[in-house]
Amino acid sequence: MTFRTRLLLLFLLTVVVVVLVAGAIVSAATRRAFERMDAQRVAALVAQFGREFARRSHDIAQRVQDIATADSTLSLAINLGRPDAEPAAYVNDAQPLAAAHNLDFLELVSASGAIVSSAQWPARFGYQEDWVTQRDNWNATNPFLRREDLPTDQALALIAVRVVNVADSKLYVIGGAALDRDFLASFTLPAGMRALLYREPAAVISTAGPLQDTAALKPLIDDVRAKRGEVTRTIAWGGGAIHDEAFHAIPLIGPDKGFMGAFLVGSSRAEQVRFERFLGNMQLLVAAGGIGLALLLTLWTTRRITRPVEALAAGARQVAGGDWTAQVNVHGNDEIGQLAVAFNQMTRQLLEQRERLVQTERVAAWRELARRLAHELKNPLFPLQITVENLQRARETHPEQFDEVFRESTATLLGELAKLRGIVGRFSDFARMPPPERETVDLNGLVRDSLKLFDAQMAAAGVTLRLELGAGVRAIQADPNQLGRAVQNLVLNALDAMPSGGTLTVRTSAREGGVRFEIADTGQGLTPEECRRLFTPYYTTKTHGTGLGLAIVQSVVSDHGGKITVESQPGQGACFTIDLV
Repeated sequence: MTFRTRLLLLFLLTVVVVVLVAGAIVSAATRRAFERMDAQRVAALVAQFGREFARRSHDIAQRVQDIATADSTLSLAINLGRPDAEPAAYVNDAQPLAAAHNLDFLELVSASGAIVSSAQWPARFGYQEDWVTQRDNWNATNPFLRREDLPTDQALALIAVRVVNVADSKLYVIGGAALDRDFLASFTLPAGMRALLYREPAAVISTAGPLQDTAALKPLIDDVRAKRGEVTRTIAWGGGAIHDEAFHAIPLIGPDKGFMGAFLVGSSRAEQVRFERFLGNMQLLVAAGGIGLALLLTLWTTRRITRPVEALAAGARQVAGGDWTAQVNVHGNDEIGQLAVAFNQMTRQLLEQRERLVQTERVAAWRELARRLAHELKNPLFPLQITVENLQRARETHPEQFDEVFRESTATLLGELAKLRGIVGRFSDFARMPPPERETVDLNGLVRDSLKLFDAQMAAAGVTLRLELGAGVRAIQADPNQLGRAVQNLVLNALDAMPSGGTLTVRTSAREGGVRFEIADTGQGLTPEECRRLFTPYYTTKTHGTGLGLAIVQSVVSDHGGKITVESQPGQGACFTIDLV
């Protein structure tokens, strides 16, 4: 993945994360704000319900009390207490009293519990209301909820009972008002809220009248009925979250702890859902804008950073490839520009250092060559000098023996001159190493042929050969003469490292893209410094030799496009590895 791509992904990820985090925070804060606002509005409406319920209770109690203390009511109680009283004569008295005192329900009940007059249902004359005779302290009892039967329906009523006592006679005055749509209409509702009234067994009333589809409210009503306490639940009416409502339900409990109904406060979630959708759309717009900004920033950054960095990378690759004259263009004085200046300065310094190093290496190489030549030539020159001096002395002091001394001296001179020619020939061969003449070569066969030349030498030195030739080694294009000479030099080097015998391991194997040749000995090993200098021409760790054997091996391997390495530790032998393509 390129730096440009990573930078773009980083910008995009940053924008997306920031937008998501900010959106989540804003959405959560908005949700909490709406919840607090709904809770405050619900609390205000619940308090308003409590106040209205208390006010109506007081009004109903007062109105029923007024009826109970009215002279007409006292006269009615007296008349009903007479032995010859006719209750049917008063069957219509309740209706004008209820209308006069603004009551929806009013029943006058005799001491025996029989209905004398009923404003809401006159036909109930004579029916028994036994529950009213089971208590004596009605005058001290607050109004309570009761389910009232009507000719075609039932109603939830707030009822007050008062007792008129005249001599030995009693008259029960039962009056109240219905909790219906008029009761709900008395509330001041904020926008987005509504009040409903549920009454048993299954009727839900709004200010517009009975609701028809109430199935969604059933779980809420069941919770309120079971808990006998306030319950809050979100009701899904269908058609999406925008139509959902959060309902707070207050149970309406009768005097016998029975569940009579519930007051429901509904708060629409439409405004909240619309606002959340608006926030979501804004998130998308901000994210899109952020992505566009990220693309612009990426393009700008690419122009300001990525391209100069790519130019620096290209320059570094040129230097790594051997072109130490590589330079990059400098744009600006910022950090990238300073880096480009430093890079150009570095390549100039590298070039200068390389030139100095080449000169130093040339001087060192000539010095080493001169030292080696002097060392190699000194050995045969000394016998030559001695031989010539012997000839001179024989000529001057023993002329009669000169012929015999001459014959012996010429043999010595020819032998030493042959050594000189051999030394010069080896140095000449290294200097004019010809390019390889490639042909198809079986590496395993070449190794076998090369090792046969050393059978006798290995047997005499006590060296055991362990040959491990890979079966999957393919043929390669190489110069068999040069490659065979390199193998022979490595074998000779290994045998010299094991003067007291040991094990010589020769191994070939296939590798990705080529073949591998390894030769390992169990000799005295090499130090790290010796490993670093081992392939330097004229460098040797032996007391004999020119130091050209391994240099020739490296030259052959290099001309074949391969690589040679050595691994060794003092006292643990050495392993030479050649990789060829």
